[in-house]
Amino acid sequence: MEELLPLYLVTNRYDFSDDIFLNIIREACQSGVSMVQLREKKATTRRFYELASTVKKITDDYSIPLIINDRIDICLAVDAAGVHIGDDELPVDVTRQLIGPDKWLGVSSKTVAASLAAEKNGADYLGVGAIFPTSTKKNAEEVSIDTLKQITRETTIPVVAIGGINTTNLSILADSGISGISLVSDIMLAESVKQKTKMLRGVINRDILKKGIADHDDK
Repeated sequence: MEELLPLYLVTNRYDFSDDIFLNIIREACQSGVSMVQLREKKATTRRFYELASTVKKITDDYSIPLIINDRIDICLAVDAAGVHIGDDELPVDVTRQLIGPDKWLGVSSKTVAASLAAEKNGADYLGVGAIFPTSTKKNAEEVSIDTLKQITRETTIPVVAIGGINTTNLSILADSGISGISLVSDIMLAESVKQKTKMLRGVINRDILKKGIADHDDK
């Protein structure tokens, strides 16, 4: 699944209307996002389900996996590609049992020990951070670049860097061994979602993953 992780969009509702929110996701999918995680911390279960169903139609149109943040029930209800959990959710091995062997399981991690345990217990990929201060999780403990590199060396599953990453600090992650970057505001709040997404994907491919810049045409 490593090829699906280069530019990983985690959504944030902010104060967007549904139409604007969904259009941002659509434009990001058109322009180079490789995976979408739907994150809804305040929505009711019914609201989350309805929104996830609509978002999945968009991601399916572009053959992009949809990951549901935390909510195993929503993941299963809409048949999303997988679920991403933090360290305050169900244990990794229990989550794996509930979602089965075929859905992807992402796990947030801040230490080498936690990363190794997550891999052992069934995680498919790790979200490591916060690498930089982030407004999305204001009290998030930061993870050093050295720790990030150690995690990528000592685990065998893909690692995505998360937390406060944007175009101004992206280059710091070069040679860290990561498989991708997870972004929220740099895409969700971009003046031009298409332009920003294409630019980010190009920089990630060239400077982080050390491969040619892919073209991303609108469908």
